[in-house]
Amino acid sequence: MEALQQLITESNFQQQFQQDVLRGLSQSQKQLPSKYFYDSTGSKLFDDICDLEEYYPYRTEISMLPKICDDINTLLTEKHDVVEFGAGSLVKIRLLLQATEQVNSYIPLDIASDHLRKSCEILKQDFKSLEIQPVVADFTQKVTLKTRSNHPKLGFFPGSTIGNFTPEDAILFLSNARTTLGDDSLLLIGVDTKKAPAILHDAYNDNAGITAAFNQNILKRINREISGNFNVDQFHHYAFYNAQLGRIEMHLVSNTDQTVNIGNQQFAIQEGESIHTENSHKYTVTEFEDLAKQANWKSIHNWLDDERLFSVHLLKSC
Repeated sequence: MEALQQLITESNFQQQFQQDVLRGLSQSQKQLPSKYFYDSTGSKLFDDICDLEEYYPYRTEISMLPKICDDINTLLTEKHDVVEFGAGSLVKIRLLLQATEQVNSYIPLDIASDHLRKSCEILKQDFKSLEIQPVVADFTQKVTLKTRSNHPKLGFFPGSTIGNFTPEDAILFLSNARTTLGDDSLLLIGVDTKKAPAILHDAYNDNAGITAAFNQNILKRINREISGNFNVDQFHHYAFYNAQLGRIEMHLVSNTDQTVNIGNQQFAIQEGESIHTENSHKYTVTEFEDLAKQANWKSIHNWLDDERLFSVHLLKSC
């Protein structure tokens, strides 16, 4: 395995983390960027969420992937470098690597360096002949990839992470991804569909409280890494479906009037006031294809499960 390519240094990351938190808490509707959920603890909690009965996106996509990966193997006629955006636990990529013969190398991009390094070490044990080049980077931005080959790129963005962006930011991400992957590239991407609000509510309000712990963990990370003093127990998890905007919203709601310090800055938070931590937009197939067109991608194939709970799209740069 190639050495970990560190595009984000620890000091630069902490500085950007603090700037993003201070900016978000200064808004009239306080907010925190959801990308900071994923430290080692947050990544583990999200893996636990994926095991929940209520959380349909993971099990639905996993059930779809074997057929999708077989189809991808048929569609690819030349070697590709596979680039995964937000590599996480590297579970789904195994299905693609096992099924697809036309893979030259694997390049996972993730902001959590320790989690990425450990996951790639485990992956290498099962794919000893595969060149793995992990890159620590903010995958939402344009990333310059240093690869030894000139093979075209196949981007891999499973799950429903694209829904965490506003539609405008989703277009920006897709445009940045196109730049990262280069000309003649493909992108295989998971998209959560619109469905009954009751199904959505249960998926983000599990009985075990794991999603609540995942949501609260961002406050613990702020305390630990950028000198915050949040009393985590004084915030509760709140998630609901905003039908007008077609998205689940996750918030942390203050149980009391309180003042929070981040470094040398103070923020007053009233009882009942919320910090908006995440959106999860849902799209019909047509809505997502129209969104992708605005970032110069065209849909060449899509897959839906029988219950139409989840969709996966293969896009081609144009």
